[in-house]
Amino acid sequence: MFYIGIDLGGTNIKIGLLNPDLTVQSKLKVPTESETDSQTVMTNLIAGVKKLLVETQTGSDQIKAIGVGVPGQMDIERGLSIFSPNFSHWDNVPVVQLIEDQFHVPTYMDNDVRVNLYGEWQLGAGKGKQDVLMVTLGTGLGAAMITNGQMMYGKSNSAAELGHLNMYRHGRPCACGSSGCLGRYVSARGMVKTVQEHLAAGETSVMSEWTQGDETKLTARMISEAYDQGDKLAQAVMQETGEILGYGLSSAINLYNPERIIIGGGVAAAGERLLGPTKEVIAGHALKVAREVCDIVPAQLGPWAGMVGAGVYAKQNSI
Repeated sequence: MFYIGIDLGGTNIKIGLLNPDLTVQSKLKVPTESETDSQTVMTNLIAGVKKLLVETQTGSDQIKAIGVGVPGQMDIERGLSIFSPNFSHWDNVPVVQLIEDQFHVPTYMDNDVRVNLYGEWQLGAGKGKQDVLMVTLGTGLGAAMITNGQMMYGKSNSAAELGHLNMYRHGRPCACGSSGCLGRYVSARGMVKTVQEHLAAGETSVMSEWTQGDETKLTARMISEAYDQGDKLAQAVMQETGEILGYGLSSAINLYNPERIIIGGGVAAAGERLLGPTKEVIAGHALKVAREVCDIVPAQLGPWAGMVGAGVYAKQNSI
């Protein structure tokens, strides 16, 4: 019997067929189309699972359980995705029911970052650790925390939502209803927005040539590439973003006292360009006793971590 792991991201949906020992037999990704609506996104997800089953010549009766990681707030018991800042027209979506109605396989849903952390904790950078914070830097910023060997959930499954730490009293509006949230600055969207603000203020960058003046074509990857070419604006934005992340993680270290912080997600590919300034801020602002027992490491399972973690989560729920 196999497991299916699904990582519902803001840009792509990653779907994998996992063997009983959780090694990946086959995987694929399909566009999310997060700017459309919940019906389109769920149609894309279901079509992706069907495609994987056809490609691997696997029947639904050979699947023991399906795990799915979804960003945002949720009612895990009811399989309901209540709200997600990464999606448009997304409100109380019955994710589990929609999947089970199609495939008639037990399906388990959790927050996308908790699912990532389950994977890294069992198979990756968190193995053997009991107090682990994971931060994923992608379309938005997500976080999850294992403390004393137990995943933190909180009363409404909202624990460790670092992406919504208020960094500025009157900052950028956030889809959560607040403003100045960490994830509006430290994320792919956040970094692009920061570059756009600097350009609008009259600063110059090679990125303007690359996009031929169309700022909607800017990407986080471009910022890293411009940084490496010595572009002053890209370097300033990376420094600024890294420092903001540092202040956010300093608060997290003081609150949760982790022994390890795992940094994952696509934006984490910026590496020390981003994390150098982050570590400098932590050294000066996190509590000394807590800071000295905590290291910061990259995720090990790569861009498919959420998918693998969803498979881990499916298996542990179906035992």
